[in-house]
Amino acid sequence: MSALFEPLTLRSLTIPNRIWMAPMCQYSAEVEGPEQGVPTDWHLSHLAARAVGGAGLILAEATAVAPEGRISPADLGLWNDRQQQAFTRVARFLQEHGAVPGIQLAHAGRKASTRSPWRGGAPTGPGEHGWQPVGPSPIPFDDGHPTPVELDAGDIDRIVGDFAAAARRALAAGFQVAEIHGAHGYLIAEFLSPISNHRTDAYGGSYENRTRFALRVVDAVRAVWPEELPLFFRVSATDWLAENPADDREGWAADDTVRFAKDLLAHGVDLLDTSTGGNVAGVRVPTGPGYQVPYAARVKAETDLPVGAVGEITRPRQAEEIITSGQADAVLLGRELLRTPYWPNLAARELGSAGARWPDQYHRAV
Repeated sequence: MSALFEPLTLRSLTIPNRIWMAPMCQYSAEVEGPEQGVPTDWHLSHLAARAVGGAGLILAEATAVAPEGRISPADLGLWNDRQQQAFTRVARFLQEHGAVPGIQLAHAGRKASTRSPWRGGAPTGPGEHGWQPVGPSPIPFDDGHPTPVELDAGDIDRIVGDFAAAARRALAAGFQVAEIHGAHGYLIAEFLSPISNHRTDAYGGSYENRTRFALRVVDAVRAVWPEELPLFFRVSATDWLAENPADDREGWAADDTVRFAKDLLAHGVDLLDTSTGGNVAGVRVPTGPGYQVPYAARVKAETDLPVGAVGEITRPRQAEEIITSGQADAVLLGRELLRTPYWPNLAARELGSAGARWPDQYHRAV
């Protein structure tokens, strides 16, 4: 048995293998009316194909906990009954075909209200179904981006409640894993990093204050998420400033992530989905095969929190080595699963594993 195809048990949930689908926005929901933020046939077919392809866990894309928390007007949401009902169909199909259904709960913060990538990705205003973004401090993400409205204490309390309410809906829809999106420069990551958080109250300044919002969200979600089901947190392990000697700005760095991982474990998080970047526009990121894996490996080595590794993981033997060498407990594939929905089953063939999960309808091709 390949290490990639060994089951992983977190709390009382057993995930059938270590090849998981990372959450990837599709920007394909309706942008107005009663279908706003509702999963469509596109989302069902997109996620279902990867379940049929053998992924052990499918994480649905960043799903906004409130309308203003969407990255774009075409993003999914989970704040009303219609959205919850549509997600029920998705979660049921994934489970019926052997995958664990998961969902990433998110708030885009100052990076909200933008166009879809294929429409340029630029900020969009009320005339194009947009809205005013919010953030921990009135600091735009980049030139040409609006200045976010600074959240006050009441706003923060409301958003914490929004995460808990969305988690309740996710559970009712049939999801078995909830992931809190604290990466890529969205709202929780904005609070974590001194680049985007210049507050002087209980949510800014020190490490303890900058992590306070994230841990409140974790506590609120964990309080409504069943004890027997796991809770994930996605983090950007670095803003990539510490890795760029010519840039003397202080950002979130790997040391912070290791410390934070220990806090997350103490607050009931079961796995750290370890990505990087997204909070500093224009920063140099040295990409390449497995370029983010060392950050997961460091958390794995220095804490007791299980980790998932991401970032240009494209080959079965590369993924196998990440698991067998102890760098991570699972790999999350993104773009490679867009290109090759059946990658897990094909990987089983290449590695000589019996872990493939071909549906009966496709056995004639195996």
